[in-house]
Amino acid sequence: MNEHDNPTESSNKVPKGMTAFFILAIIFVVGYVVLYTPAISGWSYYKIFEKKMADVQAVASSEGAKEKQSFSGDEAAIAEGAEIYASSCAVCHKVDGTGGIGSNLTAELKFGDSQEELYVSVAEGREGGMPPFKQQLSETKILKVIAFMETLRK
Repeated sequence: MNEHDNPTESSNKVPKGMTAFFILAIIFVVGYVVLYTPAISGWSYYKIFEKKMADVQAVASSEGAKEKQSFSGDEAAIAEGAEIYASSCAVCHKVDGTGGIGSNLTAELKFGDSQEELYVSVAEGREGGMPPFKQQLSETKILKVIAFMETLRK
């Protein structure tokens, strides 16, 4: 039927370079699947992320373990705390701290009235509407606000 002298595909050999590339590609894909499939190797971005987050939290907790400076009784710090309170807190707690949308700061406080508990309330916020302020206010400013808040209850 095909008895002519034209070359055909069946008479061509695959180049050795292409064969080697094909074999290396298959080895790479199999190796990649074995190394990076969590069900096979156990490797996961989540494990790396969780380890990094644990490291960051350990550093943060060690920094948080340092005793915070108290501005209680420092008139200049209390005056600055009053200014910060007026601009950030008075909207919800009123200027005199008697509460409005926010809780009454002159009475017994629901989440505690120690400096550490007040710091957590201001910095981290609380359920029920108290937003966190640690991104807007530095640690020093929060401590000055707490010094002012202590004067509201006296």
